[in-house]
Amino acid sequence: MKRLTLYTREGCHLCELMLEALLPRIRGRAEVELIDIDCDPRLVERHGTRVPVLTCGDDEICHYHLDTAALEQRLEA
Repeated sequence: MKRLTLYTREGCHLCELMLEALLPRIRGRAEVELIDIDCDPRLVERHGTRVPVLTCGDDEICHYHLDTAALEQRLEA
C-alpha cells in the first residue's frame, strides 16, 4: 500500500479541502500521514505559506489543490 504525506497547517481551509477530496480517492489504495508544519521550524522554513502539499516519499504530487490526475498516476506507479 502506498504511503502519502499531507503537509498541513491548523486552520487552513485549503488543507481541509484537499484532505476531504483526497480520502475517498485513496481508500483501500494508500495511507495518508498528516503533518502540521507549524510543529517543526524546518518544515515552516521549507513550506512557508505553501500548504497543503501532498507528497509520496520525496516526490511532490501537488500543492494548494488536489491534482487528481497526478494522484492517480502516482497510485498506479
